[in-house]
Amino acid sequence: MKIFEHISDIKEYISFQKVKGKTVGLVPTMGYLHEGHASLIDRSAADNDITVVSVFVNPTQFAPNEDFASYPRDLAADIALAEAHGADIMFTPSAEEMYPQGYNTYVDVEELTQGLCGKARPTHFRGVTTVVCKLFNIAMPNRAYFGQKDAQQLAVITRMTRDLDMDITIVPCPIIRETDGLAKSSRNVYLSPDERSRAVVLHKSLCMASEMIANGERGAQVIRDAMIHTLESAAPTLIDYVEIVSADTLTPIAALAERVLITLAVKFGNTRLIDNVIVDIQYLEE
Repeated sequence: MKIFEHISDIKEYISFQKVKGKTVGLVPTMGYLHEGHASLIDRSAADNDITVVSVFVNPTQFAPNEDFASYPRDLAADIALAEAHGADIMFTPSAEEMYPQGYNTYVDVEELTQGLCGKARPTHFRGVTTVVCKLFNIAMPNRAYFGQKDAQQLAVITRMTRDLDMDITIVPCPIIRETDGLAKSSRNVYLSPDERSRAVVLHKSLCMASEMIANGERGAQVIRDAMIHTLESAAPTLIDYVEIVSADTLTPIAALAERVLITLAVKFGNTRLIDNVIVDIQYLEE
């Protein structure tokens, strides 16, 4: 596996490979890789001739009061995992390489970024779309792979790609979970043993919501109330949001009659966790 730190070097190498007709898959990450990332790398390696994994803790998507400085990092372990799962290239730029002195250009996707995580983190998605746009220009992928756990991010990146006429296929990949249902996340390492045991309530509440829908419930508020009651039983530090929205537009809905995203963000201690499930109402009613 080749490791590049500089934009000019990786662009030169990938350009040469693409001239030879090679297809490129990109897995953008902030590092501290786990089985969820591994599943994205596996998929890219199966789909493409060359798989690029970027590891970059992006400062522009963190607010001043968030965990940029303490975000977990382990580049040696990341290299080992990526190589074991078939990555051909790892891109590990510095912040100065990605945002040189005088940098002043950003990509902003409107509407989709206003609610859900965007409400509590108003500058977050501008940082995400900017860095992903840059990574697309640097790695020149045919396909890019994103996990469904960050459902709003996936929707925003898909819209950016379409709106800016980028010739890149966005490939959504399933959430990878621990055996007890907790979604894999680099931030899970922050949880104390007690917080970790209580955090399984996120998946429990989503499963309950799915079961309510399967049994015929179509009232979004009824389902939300039941989820919040379940979440409160685990005494979280904060329930940021529990929402039922259109899976396509991310707009809130009152009555379920389409493909819906049931999504939540909850804090245990100082650790903010997100999770979601997509339910296709029309499929259930066929």
